[in-house]
Amino acid sequence: MKYRPEIDGLRALAVIPVILFHAKIQLFEGGFIGVDIFFVISGYLITSILIIEIQKGTFSLIDFYERRIRRILPAMFLVMFFCIPFAWIWMTPYQLKDFSQSIIAINLLSSNILFWLEGGYFGSANEEKPLLHTWSLSVEEQYYLLFPLFLLFIWKRREKSVFKYVVLISIISFLISEWGWRNESVANFYLAPSRAWEILTGSVCAFLYTKENRKNSNILSIVGLLMATTPIFIFDENTPFPSFYTIIPVLGVALIILFSGEDSYVTKILSNKILV
Repeated sequence: MKYRPEIDGLRALAVIPVILFHAKIQLFEGGFIGVDIFFVISGYLITSILIIEIQKGTFSLIDFYERRIRRILPAMFLVMFFCIPFAWIWMTPYQLKDFSQSIIAINLLSSNILFWLEGGYFGSANEEKPLLHTWSLSVEEQYYLLFPLFLLFIWKRREKSVFKYVVLISIISFLISEWGWRNESVANFYLAPSRAWEILTGSVCAFLYTKENRKNSNILSIVGLLMATTPIFIFDENTPFPSFYTIIPVLGVALIILFSGEDSYVTKILSNKILV
């Protein structure tokens, strides 16, 4: 798979707004959408790897899981390790109990489920949960666990229909999120069924990007960059999420992935060494 530095720049675009949002910087009240940007990137990268390896006949489920483990677990354990002594010193017994539960949930790939059961994402009490950010990691890990199995299963039986199935599941997931923010807003925010369409949008990009007739477009990639960044400054915690509004940053990232060629203005911006 060819390295694309602008994707690393997009990662910076995803991470920085989330940090500034949690730092309570008013200008970045919509910075939480960085998570959605990251979901699309993950879907694109993982699906691209899977498509290439399956087509070449070199794909191994064990090797795939092993690479994910090596990439994720060392950093995850390091964060937990450094949180533990501060939790022991500063937290009340009740807070320490919650913290311990989050440690267990993270290792079971289910911290998003735990935080869903404990309440919403935007409450003041959640700012005292040092591992709250791992909810999105759990969503991604659940995708890493299930999507390769789904892709292999469909590929062996209906290879020509794989893309259609991915699109169909994306649409179903989006409809779940539209129902969810109206009826079960906390579950809608945290749980994979209502978030899957964002990751699968990246998967759709991976299928489209492999086609030889892909075209570069300065206009579409610039529009994509504006769509991905503008919500950071105009959304806030009252914006239903994920929902129809989420299409704006998600589609923006998709446009960047699909239409930012090597010589495009967006690629030059996102390939800046500092961002990368």
